[in-house]
Amino acid sequence: MAKQVEKPEWAHVAEAFEARGQTQREFALARGVRLSTLQSWVYRSRRAEATRAEPVRLLPVQVAAAPSAAESVLEVVTASGARVRFAVGTDVGYVARLVAALGR
Repeated sequence: MAKQVEKPEWAHVAEAFEARGQTQREFALARGVRLSTLQSWVYRSRRAEATRAEPVRLLPVQVAAAPSAAESVLEVVTASGARVRFAVGTDVGYVARLVAALGR
């Protein structure tokens, strides 16, 4: 039967586990505690440690204005001098076929 360990003592038990090179199962058997309880307290201890880690630092940013209509247009000039404008993001295959047809 597993021995009872009081809640305040569990923080020390979790620290002791972390200091040893044993698996959780080995440690629980050696201490006479339930494996599931040890796992729970080790998890809580690790989670608490992670929240005590260095806080996240946020840096100020400046959002640039949305591109104007002229900046979101791609212009293709063929060898014959024909100019064709496409919205950025237009299918590249379509643009290639159209420019090839204009070049004939």
